[in-house]
Amino acid sequence: MTRGLFITFEGGEGAGKSTQIRHLARWFADHDRQTTVTREPGGTPLAEAVRGVLLGGAGTPDAVTQTLLFAAARRDNVLNVIRPAMAAGQVVLCDRFADSTRAYQGGKLPDADIEATIRLATDGLAPDLTLLLDLPPEVGLARARCRGTAADRFENDELAFHEGVRARFLALAKVEPARFAVMDGAMAEEALAAAIAAVVESRLGARIAGSGTS
Repeated sequence: MTRGLFITFEGGEGAGKSTQIRHLARWFADHDRQTTVTREPGGTPLAEAVRGVLLGGAGTPDAVTQTLLFAAARRDNVLNVIRPAMAAGQVVLCDRFADSTRAYQGGKLPDADIEATIRLATDGLAPDLTLLLDLPPEVGLARARCRGTAADRFENDELAFHEGVRARFLALAKVEPARFAVMDGAMAEEALAAAIAAVVESRLGARIAGSGTS
């Protein structure tokens, strides 16, 4: 049976993750691979409800509460969407995963506490490839404001917070270069999509073709 793949997209606000996920899903379809697209927080009814709490305006959860809520949503998504799709041989494309917790809550909680919640939430699952769309935060925030939707809790944070998020993402990529691919989020949409496809084919080519078996 063809082995499943798990690819995550990371980056700051307005980096273009959802747009590039759509491009990559079409690219996989052209290569006769079925994809499941999901997101964090979200992907299941329970996790989508948690998303509303985390990103909406209800209350002001502190960093511990945020981390635990993200972990609960992640675990439900892993158990009910990601692992079943991979078991069926599909490619799972996820808009954010555990690295977002490391980047966004990493400046507020000890690393050991964050990693403990990630271990519980992910059930031992790690991405085969993480595509980090890197972009200066002021550019990404400007893009996000042009969407025509209300800013969420994190988009409303100060620029300094988002600069810290970017720095932590880049630090993670430096520690795990075999898993991360840092992409220039300022590239034109189609050019970036082509660059991402080239990286995916280079890193995961044999498994995309279905030569790997489980």
